[in-house]
Amino acid sequence: MRVILERSNLLKSLSHVHRVVERRNTIPILSNVLLAADGASLELKATDLDLEVTEAAQATVEQGGATTVPAHLLYDIVRKLPDGSEVMLKTDDNGTAMAVISGRSNFRLQCLPQGDFPALTAGQFSHIFRMDAAALRGLIEKTQFAISTEETRYYLNGIYLHTVEADGALKLRSVATDGHRLARAEFEAPAGSEGMPGIIIPRKTVGELQKLVDDPDVAVTVELSDTKIRFTIGSVVLTSKLIDGTFPDYQRVIPTGNDKELIIDRQSFSAAVDRVSTVSSERGRAVKLAISEGQVTLTVNNPDSGSATEELAASYDSDPIEIGFNARYLLDVAAQLSGTEARFMLADAGSPTVIQDTSDMHTLYVLMPMRV
Repeated sequence: MRVILERSNLLKSLSHVHRVVERRNTIPILSNVLLAADGASLELKATDLDLEVTEAAQATVEQGGATTVPAHLLYDIVRKLPDGSEVMLKTDDNGTAMAVISGRSNFRLQCLPQGDFPALTAGQFSHIFRMDAAALRGLIEKTQFAISTEETRYYLNGIYLHTVEADGALKLRSVATDGHRLARAEFEAPAGSEGMPGIIIPRKTVGELQKLVDDPDVAVTVELSDTKIRFTIGSVVLTSKLIDGTFPDYQRVIPTGNDKELIIDRQSFSAAVDRVSTVSSERGRAVKLAISEGQVTLTVNNPDSGSATEELAASYDSDPIEIGFNARYLLDVAAQLSGTEARFMLADAGSPTVIQDTSDMHTLYVLMPMRV
């Protein structure tokens, strides 16, 4: 194999694929990236056996061929080469090593045979549809912070993507929960998604996807089956296994009878929560909201370090209520809201609270209260 390409093209493709590779691997081939030169492009592929990313970079192929080299090492080398330089990748005659040559720099990397590189067989996809990258990004970003990190409840370690009838139209909906909070976002369902199975996209796949959908104008092709999902975003193809489990009936957790409405300036509220939670204990992080007509008083008490209170003006005309929340969770939700005001729908101190953006009815958050 002998191929020449722009450093910027190679670095961009490597940055997309090398992140999939785990730093520590018991199987040596999984530490490598597969390079395959053919025609006028170099295809790069990396996998961790659950997730596979491939991308083609424009290149001058003087001699076709394929090999595998350590992914993170190649990425670090190319990253440190000067801007605007050209890179030549050239394998030995026996294929045991690959030279990376750029200007006066010459690196020699150990290769493993391409035949050892595992392929993530995708099988048959039952549903194929296209959607805007901006819509997909919205579904992911509005919900991913609520994904559970608790390994025992593995079916919560991802985003539940499914279609649902709402307000007389079919919606594509994403939901994530860790048992303490729930996030739900939805968009108009794209053509072709009708009747798709409800699927759980793993946390790592969600993280990679988030970095790939950075251009809102790109159309994303989504293909899925009961066990796999594939996203094609420009020249990048991401294939992932799905979490094999049943997502809980989240509808039962979303309260419908909360009749106490609190409307508050989102930025002022977020800043106040951040300030008062400075004195909270790392473990508890509880902030108490005393809500009465026209105002909210935020209080934090920490026996070890002190206390803090702050008053905020708000729109509220129901019975006074005192309720506690985890400050970190409140800040996470506030960060997802894009409008100027946040709407809290409350019932009592022991019941879940619904939070929404006054300007975006497609997204909804549920927070369980804390005892304070």
